[in-house]
Amino acid sequence: MLLVIDVGNSNTVIGLYDGDKLVNHWRVRTVADHTIDEYGMLILGLYKMGNAGSKSIDSIIISCVVPSMLNILEPLCKKYFHLTPFIVGPGIKTGMPIYYDNPREVGADRVVNAVAAHEKYEGNLIIVDFGTATTFDYVTQKGEYMGGCIAPGVMISSHALFEKASKLPPVELSRPRSVVARDTVSSIQAGIMFGYAGLVDGIVNRIKKETKTESTVIATGGLARTITAETTTIDLVDEMLTLEGLKIIYSRNI
Repeated sequence: MLLVIDVGNSNTVIGLYDGDKLVNHWRVRTVADHTIDEYGMLILGLYKMGNAGSKSIDSIIISCVVPSMLNILEPLCKKYFHLTPFIVGPGIKTGMPIYYDNPREVGADRVVNAVAAHEKYEGNLIIVDFGTATTFDYVTQKGEYMGGCIAPGVMISSHALFEKASKLPPVELSRPRSVVARDTVSSIQAGIMFGYAGLVDGIVNRIKKETKTESTVIATGGLARTITAETTTIDLVDEMLTLEGLKIIYSRNI
């Protein structure tokens, strides 16, 4: 079985594949000061509860945007699974040309998303990943990664508002009844939800205009469904896009 691990700044998503079938997946917090054994027991416990039956993990692939986490995960894989993991980064085969001034600067998660999107969907593509940061990536019909842009994630923006405006309380991220709200909580919710939807639609439309294409727009990430409901430019949501990309890249390297 294949264990895929996508380490983000806030959350780590773990998936377990039996061939092409995603048997189970989990989302846990990324805690860089956990020990190898703490993460080892966590992942081992999830695996044992993950409907794997008697099958064992024989391969692991990791994408990571938190460099210090690799100091935990690489020795963890060797200690608990007796495996050297594939790490998405320079030297690994993705099958996708990266037209970035410095390809090494592109986050592993962005490359993985682009590979999965091109494999699964047709035409020119825009991938919007709602994570700690919200990333926008453009992939041509030929499967070329052309670049994109990065915006602060919705939770970063929300936390900054609560921290800097002392009279504004933290609120749950949910859809308000109206954009012209009549209480403080609803006003904050309207500003965050509708404001962020406007940011997404604005950037997507600018990418389409600049590239002169009618691209399919795919959303992924933890908050994809929450924000996408308020946008007009997102065509579909694929929450497992990154895990699928890791599986595809693994298959291209064996």
